[in-house]
Amino acid sequence: MTLTIRNQKSAGSKSDAVYRTLKRAILDQALTAGTKLPEDSIGERLGVSRTIVRQALARLNGEGLVELRPHKGACVAEPSLDDGRNIFAVRRALEALAIDTLIGKLTPQTIRQLEAHVAAEDAAKANSTAASVRLAGEFHVLLAMLTENDLLVRYVTELVSRSSLILSLYARPHSADCAVSEHREIIAALAQADRNKAIALMEHHIDAITTRALLKANPGNDFPDLLAAYAREEGL
Repeated sequence: MTLTIRNQKSAGSKSDAVYRTLKRAILDQALTAGTKLPEDSIGERLGVSRTIVRQALARLNGEGLVELRPHKGACVAEPSLDDGRNIFAVRRALEALAIDTLIGKLTPQTIRQLEAHVAAEDAAKANSTAASVRLAGEFHVLLAMLTENDLLVRYVTELVSRSSLILSLYARPHSADCAVSEHREIIAALAQADRNKAIALMEHHIDAITTRALLKANPGNDFPDLLAAYAREEGL
């Protein structure tokens, strides 16, 4: 019985690691939209069974990052521009709800936590565009987490992931300085418990991201070796 439980935990841990590996590779745009995700190749590359890979792909499908096509296997999702508009419309409303929930409730410690995250964004922009984009998205997830509303966290997390995929497909180039400065303005308004200003800043921020959407071509990538660096970080 103990051995069975231990094996289940080990499989769950590996599935989590494969999920995180694939998710980061997709959000960092190492795996572009439409890239096929064969279970056998991923399992061989990451040293896990196809069952574990299948579990990870199912989770990513639930977040809208992967499409599971009957008889054709999995691939990185290819959302349309209309999908993008709908995603950002819903995200705009939920992000405003997060701000409204947090007004007057943040402590000096949570303010410092937000400021530390934005400092990490600032540091990353000089070295890695992909990391900077990922951290920018995680800022919004952190705001949702601070509301302690599990449903809001779940939906914002999914929408941020979907938004990142949309931006990798359609966004026109922009400076990471924009996100950093806008995030700092939002934190300042939250620290001052200025509800109207904080919500207005967030809505402007999401609108600015939305209006950067512009169709662009995606170059193909050589799949087999793309996961290596991500897998090492997850201990696979």
